[in-house]
Amino acid sequence: MSAPRKQTLGVCYYPEHWPEERWPVDAALMAKAGISHVRIGEFAWSRLEPEPGKLDFGWLDRAFETLHAHGLCVVLGTPTATPPKWLVDTMPDMLAVDTNGRPRGFGSRRHYCFSYEGYRQACARIVTLLAKRYGRHEALAAWQTDNEYGCHDTVLSYSDAARRAFRDWLGQKYQSPDALNRAWGNVFWSMEYRSFEEIELPNLTVTEPNPSHAMDFRRFSSDQVCSFNRLQTEIIRAHSPGVGIAHNFMGRYVDFDHYKLSADLDIASWDTYPIGFLDRDTDDTENKRRYLGVGDPDNQALHHDLYRACGQMRNGDENGRWWVMEQQPGPVNWAPWNPSPFPGAVRLWAWEAFAAGAEVVSYFRWRQPSFAQEQMHEALLLPNAEPNEAYHACMQVSAELTQIGAVAAPGRADVALVFDYESAWAWQVQPQGRDFDYFDLVLRFYRALRQHGVSVDVIPPTPQAVGQRKLVVVPGLFTADTALAEALLDSGAAVLMGPRTGSKSADFQIAEGLPPGPLRTLIDMKVRRVESLPPFVDVPLQGGGRFEGWREFLVPGEGVETVRVSADGHAAQLKAGRAHYLGGRPDRELAKIVIGEVLAQAGVATLDLHPDIRVRDNGLVRFVFNYGPETVDVGALLGGHNALFGESPIEPCGVLAFDLREMV
Repeated sequence: MSAPRKQTLGVCYYPEHWPEERWPVDAALMAKAGISHVRIGEFAWSRLEPEPGKLDFGWLDRAFETLHAHGLCVVLGTPTATPPKWLVDTMPDMLAVDTNGRPRGFGSRRHYCFSYEGYRQACARIVTLLAKRYGRHEALAAWQTDNEYGCHDTVLSYSDAARRAFRDWLGQKYQSPDALNRAWGNVFWSMEYRSFEEIELPNLTVTEPNPSHAMDFRRFSSDQVCSFNRLQTEIIRAHSPGVGIAHNFMGRYVDFDHYKLSADLDIASWDTYPIGFLDRDTDDTENKRRYLGVGDPDNQALHHDLYRACGQMRNGDENGRWWVMEQQPGPVNWAPWNPSPFPGAVRLWAWEAFAAGAEVVSYFRWRQPSFAQEQMHEALLLPNAEPNEAYHACMQVSAELTQIGAVAAPGRADVALVFDYESAWAWQVQPQGRDFDYFDLVLRFYRALRQHGVSVDVIPPTPQAVGQRKLVVVPGLFTADTALAEALLDSGAAVLMGPRTGSKSADFQIAEGLPPGPLRTLIDMKVRRVESLPPFVDVPLQGGGRFEGWREFLVPGEGVETVRVSADGHAAQLKAGRAHYLGGRPDRELAKIVIGEVLAQAGVATLDLHPDIRVRDNGLVRFVFNYGPETVDVGALLGGHNALFGESPIEPCGVLAFDLREMV
């Protein structure tokens, strides 16, 4: 457990949207609400440079000074997500190209291709100017590079610049066309290449492209995002030493490797919109109805743990830095339907983040605009500048932060859940079933862990991350190498592998000797067949629970126990010592049962929780959250401990925190 770290509130502010005489009023109201960090500047390139080479930093200077005068810290965003029209006109080939070969035009944001060298040079110039001017300003607390890399499907660009860069990337990886042909299996359908210059991008093909080709294009595209980000971080560090650098990732977004990009960041952050996400998290109508105004009880929490892991990438610090850069304060404008938060939800979201170790929870945004694309997106202030409901929630959370004091960042958890970006790409490239979704699969296992009241570390599939655990859960891992298999074997932890784990080689070929490939050293078994099933068909198991949409036909080897059998008589779960393999996508009932069994085998203590209650331990403080619409008695959890705030019974969207050391 690390030393306590100050936790505080922030807000995203756009001074360029409002009259300058309003800025001091806003700054005073921010300070009154307990806000300490203010993000500015990330969409302001056209105001910073209204014409080529004609710079206007005066307004940003004054914004810095106004915020600083009110005791506020500045998070400065680089404006590269919104290149101005004059820049696009000077280099029209900088635009990304979609999968149908159409340029992504000017008129909103993120209208650039990560591979276009001219745009990279333009970004380096504006970032250098900003870093030199503000890098040592005493109000500057952190940087944010760009904004939401890849939003609006902009990682994969099929431009001429991307094709040239992809060929170079392939040449560096494979060194010879023969090596590439073997890795991709290009003897199939007469697709063999004589040179790297013959290779095109994997779009506009008559039918699906070679999955190995598509997978390498995903890897290349991810690397382009990482190198684009690194271009900015290197400039910032040269001129702004010691100031943390963040990027704001998104929810349920996997188009580039966030672990790899985070190795160049000091702070991982993400933008959390629990109600906005709910509609795309699940097709379960009852789940959506029950949690309409608060969001899925486990989706936001999974992202907190994922981005906490990203925050550890740069220095290998188990308690690496992570923030919420944008927190939903009211109805958003971009979901199919945009309901209001339930009373108490905005407060609950903040405390779920702080309990997971967030340093800053920053609301998006300060004032609801009366113009342009986001005018229907609520904020802490209404369009007429009156405080909105979330402003008062912000004040309450600020007071409670003062009351509870600094909270330690969570230490290394006994339970780890492997999350892998390449696996997400692989199952998009070759889903084998229309509704197979890697993130959904991971969330099913994570949800079951939370339902048992255990704290979880989300980890990458590396040997270093799996050590010192009691249980490691590995659902749907695309490929596993020998080093990971040996680390899991040597760790002493119980291991639960989920469907599709170890089923492919790194070159996207069926694992040698059949799945789960190298992980057969943990459990002697083979997967001889898989099937995907439509939503109106499932696979019931003897003793309860079902596989939904995906199941595998397992062949146990010597010394392997068949733990579960399908109703039609096929092995569904195998076990050998500490290793388990579950051969299908579990429904909620089955996931909870299986997770409960492996937790018991691993010696991990669990809690008997109401279905709407979630618990997170942070150091010696336990946080209890009620995501449901009814009041719940949690006195058994509280026991004789002193509540730091909150009480039992816990009301809908209520939060209870108590010190595990203190007794009444």
